[in-house]
Amino acid sequence: METIKKEKTFDSVKMMREIREQISLETQNMTFEELKEYIKNQLSKSKSKLIGN
Repeated sequence: METIKKEKTFDSVKMMREIREQISLETQNMTFEELKEYIKNQLSKSKSKLIGN
């Protein structure tokens, strides 16, 4: 049986790694309180809610 190979138009793993790297760079020297504020601000921009609040 021959395998049909499809060309990817979107690489979700690559995108996730890029986003994770960007967040790491933005938050690398933050205190815990600064990190909580950063997360809160990012969630308010995306109109998402914190889990457990």
